[in-house]
Amino acid sequence: MSEADLRAERIRKLEALKAAGFDGYPATTDAHLTHADFARDFDTLVQKENQVTLVGRIMAKRGQGGIMFVDIVDGTGKSQAVFQKDDMAEAVFALFADTSDIGDFVQISGTAFLTKRGEKSLKATDWKMLAKSLLPLPSEHFGIQDEELKLRERYLAMLIDPETRGIVERRSRFWNVIRAYYLEHGFMEVETPVLETTPGGADARPFATHHNALDLDVYLRISPELWLKRLMVAGFQKVFEIGRIFRNEGMSIEHLQDYTQMEFYWAYADYFDGMKLVEKLYKHVAMNTFGTLQFKIRGFDVDLDKEWIMYDFTDTIKKETGVDIKSATLKDIEAKLRELKFEYDSKGLNLTRAIDMLWKYCRKKISGPGFLINVPVFLEPLAKRNRKDNDLVERFQVLLAGSEMGKGFSELNDPIDQAGRFADQAKLREAGDEEAQMNDTDFVEALEHGMPPTCGFGFSERLFSFLI
Repeated sequence: MSEADLRAERIRKLEALKAAGFDGYPATTDAHLTHADFARDFDTLVQKENQVTLVGRIMAKRGQGGIMFVDIVDGTGKSQAVFQKDDMAEAVFALFADTSDIGDFVQISGTAFLTKRGEKSLKATDWKMLAKSLLPLPSEHFGIQDEELKLRERYLAMLIDPETRGIVERRSRFWNVIRAYYLEHGFMEVETPVLETTPGGADARPFATHHNALDLDVYLRISPELWLKRLMVAGFQKVFEIGRIFRNEGMSIEHLQDYTQMEFYWAYADYFDGMKLVEKLYKHVAMNTFGTLQFKIRGFDVDLDKEWIMYDFTDTIKKETGVDIKSATLKDIEAKLRELKFEYDSKGLNLTRAIDMLWKYCRKKISGPGFLINVPVFLEPLAKRNRKDNDLVERFQVLLAGSEMGKGFSELNDPIDQAGRFADQAKLREAGDEEAQMNDTDFVEALEHGMPPTCGFGFSERLFSFLI
């Protein structure tokens, strides 16, 4: 039977419901218990013989003649309802048998009882339709075989696949654990603008759009960083934001165009303070979301409870590739990238991007956990220069399973140095580097009013996707 035929048959059933005087999509229900409540209080409900009303979606319907067994779910659990012709008006029983389908949302009233097989059930005495489904659900057993359909109609995968549904639930717990952690440590949650006239805070290509009311071209933010630092200028000591960011770049297993990111800013702290807090945070989140500190990720055995190693940027690249980035030319690095069979786009390539690509090759060999430190100043326009080496910055990145799982630094609060870094980035953009940062003069002006020493850090939901 084709989907069109199935839909036509369900519409016929909907019309039969209407002909019997029932609404196929009523606005209210009489439910007073969830399925979780029904399971928890089952023994008491049996003893008191109280009338119980449950609601949910029909996920299974079996039986024939004078008895039917129906499984319904409501998001808190699953219950079985038993329809027997002898327990209800014959017309009510017949209407259910003739007009209900798997996928329908229904309300079922009755009393709690144990079946002969000892299964906790609801002996139905009445029912009503809450929402008639016009299209059939995929089989729970076979699931959705078409991968494209699975991604496009994600709601169906969540409905029938416990693993997919579990990911959604764990993701919610993941962010709630993070939110609670920061609140408990004295951070204030804030929201910053999504539309910007000058996108900044990261090396990424923005989405452009147009503000009709102001007749102004604007961008979707690539990071909330520069807005959050303005709050440091405003006198707040600890802030964080969990929100969406947008980057108009290629898609891969590690990158999407829009995703959720968390960033915190902590006045009167530096990157050493940040590393201590972040290590504790990651362990706390892993244990409270997944119940473990040990993970197998992309062929790596990652133990967050091990000592976190410090990886020096220049030394690591030299160890893995033999290239000393302090003296290497663009030509040298391109030759090494070709030797390593590292795929890259040579169009508009500059020394900064080439060194970053060389690092990306090296990081794939690092299991972590650890922190990447001592990055050259030309790779990070927003970090404070290293107090021991002016050519480096006080930046740290979490390394896990061959990837970067968060970045932070002692924030650059010198407005003169910041203006010079933005000028250098502007030159890169003029030379064709679309990921170089724009010159945000408004942010420099904010810094000129004074920003205290500050540690900032951010990570995205990629961390969740690696740990899951």
